[in-house]
Amino acid sequence: MQLETGKIYEGKVTGITKFGAFVEIEPGTTGMVHISEIANTYVNEIKDHLTEGQTVKVKVLSVNGEGKISLSIKKAMDNPAPRKDQKRGGNGAGRRQDVPKSAQEKAPQTPEAAFEDMLNKFKQSSDERMGDLKKVLDVKRRNPARRK
Repeated sequence: MQLETGKIYEGKVTGITKFGAFVEIEPGTTGMVHISEIANTYVNEIKDHLTEGQTVKVKVLSVNGEGKISLSIKKAMDNPAPRKDQKRGGNGAGRRQDVPKSAQEKAPQTPEAAFEDMLNKFKQSSDERMGDLKKVLDVKRRNPARRK
């Protein structure tokens, strides 16, 4: 049977290593699930999430020319990935404190708009720093006795 990229299959975990798990999709066809593709949360120990002989649903990410099959368990799950502000318990602890709450909850932007926002913030920060630097240099120029 030919595996289709993007399709979800059911398989059995045949082996666990420190970098991933091997899943047999059909007799004689085994693919690997990298540690980053096991769960929507951080995975320190794969054995905390999977056991050998366990049946899992996997999504085929790719099949290269050498026959190596790359699989994902988290992309085969029905539930979506957690939002950035839910990664640390969902209480907003993961929010950046220097960004106003209203700015954090804006609708998703296009990549171009996001880049423009980052560029504007950088420019504003740079202008503020340059202004501070100029003030310090002016003070030093006016009062040479303070330099030693």
